[in-house]
Amino acid sequence: MDVSHILDPLNERQREAVTADNAPLLIQAGAGSGKTRVLTHRIAWLNQVIGVSPHGILAVTFTNKAAGEMRSRVEQLLGLSVAPMWVGTFHGLSHRFLRMHWKEAGLPQGFQILDSEDQKRMVQRTIRAMGLDESHWPPRTAMWYINNKKDDGLRADHIRDEGDPNEQQLIAIYKAYENACELAGAVDFAELLLRALETLRNNEALLNHYRQRFQHILVDEFQDTNTIQYAWLRLLAGDSGYVFAVGDDDQSIYGWRGAKVENILNFSDDFPDTRTIRLEQNYRSTSTILNAANALIENNSNRLGKNLWTDIGDGEPITFYSAYNEGDEARFVAERIMEHITSGGLRSEIAVLYRSNAQSRVLEEEMFRNGIVYRVYGGLRFFERMEVKDALAYLRLLSLPEDDISFERVVNQPPRGIGDKTVSQIREVARDAGVSLWHACAEILSVNGLKGRASTAVGNFMKMIIQMRADTQDMSLEKLVEHVIKETGLLEHYEKDRTEKGQARVENLNELVGAASMPIEAPQDAGELSELDTFLANAALEAGEQQGSEFDDCVQLMTLHSAKGLEFPLVFITGLEQGLFPSQRSIEEGGIEEERRLCYVGVTRARQRLFLSMAEHRRLYGRDHFNTTSRFIDEIPSDLLMEIRPRMNVSKPVAHTPRRQTIREDNTTGLSIGQRVMHAKFGEGIVTDYEGQGAHARVYINFEEVGPKWLVMAYAKLEVMNTV
Repeated sequence: MDVSHILDPLNERQREAVTADNAPLLIQAGAGSGKTRVLTHRIAWLNQVIGVSPHGILAVTFTNKAAGEMRSRVEQLLGLSVAPMWVGTFHGLSHRFLRMHWKEAGLPQGFQILDSEDQKRMVQRTIRAMGLDESHWPPRTAMWYINNKKDDGLRADHIRDEGDPNEQQLIAIYKAYENACELAGAVDFAELLLRALETLRNNEALLNHYRQRFQHILVDEFQDTNTIQYAWLRLLAGDSGYVFAVGDDDQSIYGWRGAKVENILNFSDDFPDTRTIRLEQNYRSTSTILNAANALIENNSNRLGKNLWTDIGDGEPITFYSAYNEGDEARFVAERIMEHITSGGLRSEIAVLYRSNAQSRVLEEEMFRNGIVYRVYGGLRFFERMEVKDALAYLRLLSLPEDDISFERVVNQPPRGIGDKTVSQIREVARDAGVSLWHACAEILSVNGLKGRASTAVGNFMKMIIQMRADTQDMSLEKLVEHVIKETGLLEHYEKDRTEKGQARVENLNELVGAASMPIEAPQDAGELSELDTFLANAALEAGEQQGSEFDDCVQLMTLHSAKGLEFPLVFITGLEQGLFPSQRSIEEGGIEEERRLCYVGVTRARQRLFLSMAEHRRLYGRDHFNTTSRFIDEIPSDLLMEIRPRMNVSKPVAHTPRRQTIREDNTTGLSIGQRVMHAKFGEGIVTDYEGQGAHARVYINFEEVGPKWLVMAYAKLEVMNTV
């Protein structure tokens, strides 16, 4: 049989994986090593050489897009439809199984699937039916709890409350929600996997049937499996199935979603006689980028181990820029992008990565200022995010109560008992009288047009707006925004959402406070505008037409998590500061290894050029941060880095200690080397260096308690202790 079409496109290690004998196989597929090719060619090999029927192959991955790509590639290789083959996501395959075996699963034949919003509404109805206060038991928090427990394979009856009243109440909500789903004949996404697992586990004949049928189970992105997914795979494989697991422990970055890197680390223990094959040849990046990635990830102790290499060549050094502040960092990124475009490059070849969604604001402002078309990949631009638009709507009401669009947006956000029926009444009065919704509220309250709770809720809303307007008359813009976010209950509302999305919303609200602290340029020919109106006008402009569509030639802005699976010729990783990346939470909670894996993922997205940057002073989430360089920069060999200082003096390799120890003629700091100073946060220290002029002047101070730091003079607020 001619198998050249299967084997010829493969390198030696890939062939070894594709043609391996039947046994449990762990394929350690490094970034850019062709893992999808190995998976699809393995399926073709099993079918055309080993003679395995398409009915006997199950291939599972994590996204519908990846599953579709796998099907397409396999069909091209085999020259026939793969419809009989089970290829799909964990949820998709579980759904297929439950549709076929709805009786055994205890479901109605036409059971419905709840999406995220449907599930939230079901949880919300459950909480209300139990007579609980939603402000104390937010539906999203309960939903997060239920899904987490299901992902761990736990029903409500399996959870031990350990005498914790909070846990006891959440368990009660979980039980009531399960009963509601049973009555409605509905299942949520987490239920698909749990119900499929339970159905197989509780029906020996059914389990034996599928074990005999699916002798070959192939799994993509194995490092991302969670508890229930791994249990599902182990149950189905039993002692006789052959699992072909493809993954990379160094790219396990979804622990916060429940992914267990231990699943891939312990695979050889759970599946005896496992053979491990490493795919280490990278077809994407230069040697310099790969050597940096290898050196970085070697600092993780809990890993299987591999070493990426390429025959592409060394390529350009990695550039590291230590900016004065976040604005300086954003300018540096924009300037390099403009250079790339001017030299004939495409915007779509560029990705700008960051650890936190809130970091995008300053970068977006700089893109907007320079006319660089960009797209926030997998998300919304800063001023288009729901929580930011909520806060802006409140601010517009302070400036102009007659703004009906803003009124409708926040009259019941966060929920305060003003339902659709009440809003419809207000809208009707406004239409009949030809007035704004705000004036309609005043009119309808004056004639007792609303009953009971609705009247009280609308009255309290109007009092809140009026009181905030009075309280903020003499506040700075920054304090005004901070006050509104707090007093409206927005911040507290999102703080109760314990999910990653809820945390991101809190960060974005705090970052809006930071945006209000920055100098604002009034729009041209705008006349006399208040500081608040100028801020709102700029927010509206930046939410305008600068966002590119999916198919436009535009720069891609995204979080590091969103970048996984993508690649770009030119990549920027911003915010490489201790406390930001790695995050402070990871430092405090022992999550440094996953943060390092995230950095490794970011580095390996770059094909030709990689730029790394930090800001020594950053105003983020409405607070000032004086930063030290991320440990991840220090873990990259200095001979791979070229440092560009803010004055554009190039030095190589990177040095984090002062290089100039003499007084220079361009000193505009007003300080001398050897002078003792006091800083409000860092205490006493001695000036050992300075550089820059004007607003960008900065000093290098060796503090007695925290060690040496660069500080920007404009923000440092140093007190001179003595003159030397």
